[in-house]
Amino acid sequence: MIVHTGRHRLGREIETSRRDRPDESRTHAAVRERRVRDGTFHSAVHPDLPAGVCTVWWDDDTPAGTVPILGGVVAEFVWPVSEPAGPP
Repeated sequence: MIVHTGRHRLGREIETSRRDRPDESRTHAAVRERRVRDGTFHSAVHPDLPAGVCTVWWDDDTPAGTVPILGGVVAEFVWPVSEPAGPP
């Protein structure tokens, strides 16, 4: 899975977990600068995730969103522009 972010997250870790196991087996990957023919972008790459629905974590307790992971397909997630709303 590729998590697309902005430059503001460069060097920070992004955690993911299976949606059905949010407190178990979180994986993390650092946001890196990636240079391609068309320019530069920032992303974290999470290789070899098991099929299922994956939660991408904003912080230790707040999900940023979910992504379906299908076998043999590269999934992509765009990091939210603003922080998720807290409890009312």
